[in-house]
Amino acid sequence: MAVVANERDIATEPFGVNVKRQRLLTEVRVKGTHVLLDRWTLAPGAIAELDVPARNLAWFQVLEGEVALTHVGGEECLTAAHIVFLPPACHGTLTSRAGAALLYAEVPNAGRFDPAFSKIPLRLGIVDWTREPVLASQHDARKRIYVVTPKLFGTKAIKGEMIIYPPQTEAPNHHHEGAEHFMYVTQGRGTAWANEKPFPVKKGDLIYYADRERHYLKSEGEEDMVFVEFFVPGEYKTIWAPGVAVCTWLPTGRDLQGRKPAREIRAHSSELVDSPHDV
Repeated sequence: MAVVANERDIATEPFGVNVKRQRLLTEVRVKGTHVLLDRWTLAPGAIAELDVPARNLAWFQVLEGEVALTHVGGEECLTAAHIVFLPPACHGTLTSRAGAALLYAEVPNAGRFDPAFSKIPLRLGIVDWTREPVLASQHDARKRIYVVTPKLFGTKAIKGEMIIYPPQTEAPNHHHEGAEHFMYVTQGRGTAWANEKPFPVKKGDLIYYADRERHYLKSEGEEDMVFVEFFVPGEYKTIWAPGVAVCTWLPTGRDLQGRKPAREIRAHSSELVDSPHDV
């Protein structure tokens, strides 16, 4: 059965200077998980060290506020529009003058999920997901934005997306074979199903689905439900329930504000694989 936990119900622990960490996804909460997820709360004047082990990869997403990332290549100012990919052996420092919050995830021994992991040098990468190209659902008003793909960061070990569900939209029932994945709700509320059993979800919820667990979501209320979802490994199959309208995503040529995006997705494969090389 899916694992659901809200950040408000998880204890905090000191981490760095003026930083508190909440362990949302751990091996204790989900036995055998291949991805670990924390929520970090940075108070004014916070300092947090980043130190990714040589066999791991990581990413973080700013949820609110602003942080400065200092690394070997310089310094970056990051906001809630940014998602950062951290390669193996990456070192850096996060600071915040006024306070911030972020998600931090790490995949231990990531080479298990990508045969080319040790052959291709991976680099730190920063995505402004509000400038990335939007893909629109062919069947309703949902939107999809890729934020971690092989084309962006060079590895098949992990794949990530931002998903936007306008009110009263929902996905068809399906499951994945070959990957576990989690969702973290950044805005709104709705209902999720796991093996046809419903449960409410809202902002701040972590939703974890095991490999082959059937699931789908529906947004409710008057605002969009927005969530980030990540899959480990980044290649797997999606199996749709009999009789449902299979999700098809069409490139719009625009970002969320209707502008020309930071890059183009001219054609998007509709094959039932989940680390498409055209994104």
